[in-house]
Amino acid sequence: MKSFLLSLVVTVLVAMIVAAVPRPSVSASPKATAEMLKELEGEFMKAAAEKGSEGYMSYYADDAVEVPNGVALIQGKVNIAKTMGFLDDKSNRLTWTPVGADISASGDLGYTYGTYEFSSRGKDGKPIVDHGKYTSIWKKQKDGTWKVLLDMRNASPEPPRRNRL
Repeated sequence: MKSFLLSLVVTVLVAMIVAAVPRPSVSASPKATAEMLKELEGEFMKAAAEKGSEGYMSYYADDAVEVPNGVALIQGKVNIAKTMGFLDDKSNRLTWTPVGADISASGDLGYTYGTYEFSSRGKDGKPIVDHGKYTSIWKKQKDGTWKVLLDMRNASPEPPRRNRL
């Protein structure tokens, strides 16, 4: 009887020790990758094309910062949204192509960079096309979604056209 009682006490103590050892938490979401951020850029662009400024701004964090070409910084999603009304004009078209991306070792911060093209019509009705480069810094939010924390762009000359065979 003593050996049974001793075995029971030892078993309970071992179970308590094992239960107290911290284990890494299991995440329901897959590990973030650079490729995932590039795919997110595609979804971002689609939302902007389909829903205008509302779709575009749905990918911004509340505390985002916009670093536009040639003008002052714009801080906060609400203030950035005030400048994005041009996306609601269906004759305007903003497209971009991510060229590179990376994710921090901690898996909660990443960046993308690439080229963009903005097509619109001038006051005279003639087409205008602007080209440029961009960099976006993405941050994983508390709810697990990724949002743009900082977006920076600058103008570039039109890229050279490739000869087609």
